[in-house]
Amino acid sequence: MLSSVWIVPLVAVALAQIAVIATSVYLHRALSHRALRVHPVAELLFRAVLWLTTGLGRREWVAVHRKHHTFTDRDGDPHSPRLFGFWHVQLFNVYYYMRAAQNRETIETFAPDLPEDWLDRTVFAWGWCGPALGLVGLCVILGVGAGLGAGLGHALLYVFVLAPLIKKFSVGRGEFDPSWLVIRALAVVRLVALARVAATRVPPQRGGAAQSDAATERDEGRARAGSGG
Repeated sequence: MLSSVWIVPLVAVALAQIAVIATSVYLHRALSHRALRVHPVAELLFRAVLWLTTGLGRREWVAVHRKHHTFTDRDGDPHSPRLFGFWHVQLFNVYYYMRAAQNRETIETFAPDLPEDWLDRTVFAWGWCGPALGLVGLCVILGVGAGLGAGLGHALLYVFVLAPLIKKFSVGRGEFDPSWLVIRALAVVRLVALARVAATRVPPQRGGAAQSDAATERDEGRARAGSGG
């Protein structure tokens, strides 16, 4: 039987990887870029996993990501390393995300196709309750010390290492994208399907459409690949 010395890092890595893949497949590819169609059962599973492991709200994440694509590396980009500095975004990406996610105008403008449902209002709106409940579960299963250690390790890995890489895991030749393997496995059991036309365009509510068209068209091409960013 594995000692707690090994259990803590293994569980931390596993949880961080699960959270990142759920973010990549569901929030990024399925919702933000509409590159995938997700079965309701799989969607509920993704939402529950993300709530327990990150506390993220789908509307906020999608809106911030779409805004980033619309204003990539120019004024209006909520987390551009070129504007704010690489290490600022890498180490303080939670701050930049929260600042943008708390702006109601951003959500209304960039995620109008994701209205709140009853699960958002009654369960997932309680963002920090998800990770807290997940941490309690870890403590019950692993013991208090190991559970707290695994939870802290997972949080550090997700926030400072893996989350900034979610947009595209494989960049160079020979690099591997684990999300694509998960997508193909879910497609076999018909829990996800590749969309015929993927898009990031959102009907703008307040100006700015002309200046974002070029960036949006570029993003649509990337999204069609399914395995791309």
